[in-house]
Amino acid sequence: MLTAQSRQTSYANVRQKDLGFKVGEKVFMKVPPMKGVFRFGKKGKLNPRFIGPFEILEWIGSVAYWLALPPSLSTVHNVFYVSMLRKYVANSSHIVDYESLHLNENLSYKEKPIQILAREVKVLRNKEIVLVKVLWQNHQFEEATWEREDDVRAHYPKIFQD
Repeated sequence: MLTAQSRQTSYANVRQKDLGFKVGEKVFMKVPPMKGVFRFGKKGKLNPRFIGPFEILEWIGSVAYWLALPPSLSTVHNVFYVSMLRKYVANSSHIVDYESLHLNENLSYKEKPIQILAREVKVLRNKEIVLVKVLWQNHQFEEATWEREDDVRAHYPKIFQD
């Protein structure tokens, strides 16, 4: 009995993660799945599993943390158990330089194409559609989109003069 118990303990210890955060670190908060609840603009399968990142303000006890939540989550209690949190790893692609954007009053902006990266002809049964891969202003190379050439020519004729 004692050897079986020690074997199970060793198996459990291998998979156990040391969950601990420091004050000032950023973490994602787990959103518990609730059937039929509409959260964060999505419902069901598309509901986000984690939201954030949020800054840790204080360590409470040995397994709870006090988070700095935005005013939109003012109805949520801001102390969370450690298993509800995931560490946020900073990534430069998460940062958007908003100063270079010229925002309208409704916080939208006009997208402009910078250049055409590629051209392709899609052949359907009885017609051909010409597509161009467009790199947009304020977007990265990976975010270039395929658009119909005639639509791009109609809206942005200057891009084809180059």
